[in-house]
Amino acid sequence: MRGFIFDLDGVIVDTAKYHYLAWKKLANDLGIDFTEEENEQLKGVSRVKSLEKILDWGNKTISEQSFNELMAKKNDDYLSHISKMDESEILPDVPRVLNLLKKKKQPISLGSASKNARTILERVSLKNQFDAIVDGNDVSKAKPDPEVFLIAAKRLNVKPENCIVFEDSVAGVEAANVANMISIGIGSKDVLGHADYIFSDFTEISDEFIKSLIEN
Repeated sequence: MRGFIFDLDGVIVDTAKYHYLAWKKLANDLGIDFTEEENEQLKGVSRVKSLEKILDWGNKTISEQSFNELMAKKNDDYLSHISKMDESEILPDVPRVLNLLKKKKQPISLGSASKNARTILERVSLKNQFDAIVDGNDVSKAKPDPEVFLIAAKRLNVKPENCIVFEDSVAGVEAANVANMISIGIGSKDVLGHADYIFSDFTEISDEFIKSLIEN
């Protein structure tokens, strides 16, 4: 028995573009320039740490109250974007892989830093595909700490070394490796070089490859 753990943003759906729009609006309102390259550095990072990074890039210092207000404002802006999501936003061939794992009776969990993960899964009609959902509401430590994946493994009742993680971020791949899980990077080989396997997207992942992960 293997346990398959999926990150959400950039793996199942591309919500990174909505995070980017929300963070960019917040940063620009503060007089801070914010690029797509900087947004890449926020992948897999908690909302608190992300805002801390943006303020640091802009050399800004604010009160704790203002900090909390900005986090809420960013989240409201982000939620306005994801409220319009539907099944068309599921990334190519993700349903094929999930259905194959279901057919093979393999336990599946979400392992995401997003506190909005359940809402997004409901919007794209994938929530019932997961045997467990671990998101930002369940953890106290952000990736690259392996906490989110270790909790997922425990909820699936599968040993960490028998788990496979699909991740698109450097921090996520590092977390999977620290947890002694097989890491599969979804994205660029230049960025995710520490993953055990790397694919541009799920269209490159064959049924035979998934079966080999189950059987080996």
